[in-house]
Amino acid sequence: MGEVLIAGTASLLICIFLSPKFISFLRAREFGQNIREEGPEGHHSKAGTPTMGGIIIFTAIAVPFLLLTDLDWRAIGVFGAAVACALLGFADDYTKLMKKRSLGLRGRTKLVVMILISVGLWLVATRLADLPDTLNLRVVDATIDLGYLYPFFIYLVVAGTTNAVNLTDGLDGLAAGCASIVLLAYIAITFTTDQLGLSLVAGCLVGACVGFLWFNSFPASIFMGDTGSLGLGGAIAGMAVMTKTEVLLIILGGIFVIEALSVMIQVFAFQTFRKRVFLMAPIHHHFELQAWSETKIILRFWIVAAVCAAIGFTLYQQSVI
Repeated sequence: MGEVLIAGTASLLICIFLSPKFISFLRAREFGQNIREEGPEGHHSKAGTPTMGGIIIFTAIAVPFLLLTDLDWRAIGVFGAAVACALLGFADDYTKLMKKRSLGLRGRTKLVVMILISVGLWLVATRLADLPDTLNLRVVDATIDLGYLYPFFIYLVVAGTTNAVNLTDGLDGLAAGCASIVLLAYIAITFTTDQLGLSLVAGCLVGACVGFLWFNSFPASIFMGDTGSLGLGGAIAGMAVMTKTEVLLIILGGIFVIEALSVMIQVFAFQTFRKRVFLMAPIHHHFELQAWSETKIILRFWIVAAVCAAIGFTLYQQSVI
C-alpha cells in the first residue's frame, strides 16, 4: 500500500506544481476553450479559459507510474489505453484551437482510432496478461464466453466510457471529481485482491485527478479538455477490462451512465416525438437551467458518484468471497 500512496501523492504534487506555469503558458498563447453557442448562457463567460489540462494530468500520472511499475501487463494495458485515448483527445483539442471552433476531429477519424485502441487493449489483456475472453456478470455469479465477440465488446466499453466521461465534463471539476471517485473504488478493488500493479496505476490516476481539481474546481482556472476526459475514460475502461468488471462498471460508474443516458433519451424523444424530456442534455445542464448553482450540481453529482462506486465495490467484494 505504501508504494500506491507514494505514487498517488507524487502524481498529486506534480499536478499542483506544474499547473500554474502550464496555465500561464496556455494563456500567453491564447489556447482557450471555445464555448458552444447552443450551451447554457452562463457558460459564455468561460470562453477563453485555458484548456488541454489533460496534458498536465497525464504527465503527473506517467512520471511516478513509469518509475515505480514492475511492468505488470495489466497495469501497462490500462496505462497504454489511457495515454492512447488522451492523445486522441489532444488531437481533437488542438484541431478545435487551430480552427477556432467547438468541433474537432471528424467522427470517422475518432471511430477508427477507438477501434485500434480497443484491439490493442484486447491483445494486451488476452495475449500478454492471459485474461480469458469471458464476461463476468458478478451480480449473479455467472460468466459468458464471448470468444471472438470479446474485442467488439471491449470496443463498446472503451467507446461508451470515453464518451460518457466526455459528456460529464461540462461543469468545473465535475468530470475530474467523479473520475477520481470511480478510480478510488478501483484502488480498493485491486488492492483487496492483490492486483498491486493495477492499484499503482489507479493510485496515480486518483492523485492526478485530485491535484488537477485544485485548479479545475469552480471557478476553473483550466479545463481538462478532451485530452483529459477521453484519457480518463480510457483509463476507467481499461481498469474494467483488466479486472473483469466490464458489466459492474455500469454501477461503479453510474454517474457517467446517467449522463450518457440523459443524452440518449433526449435525442430519442426529440427525433421520435419532437419533444424534449430535459430542458437541456446532458442532465447537469438541465439542473443549471432549473437555477441550481454550479457548485450545488457538482457536489450532488459527486455524492451520487460516491454512492454508485460504493455499491459497485460491495457487489464486487461479494462476488469474490
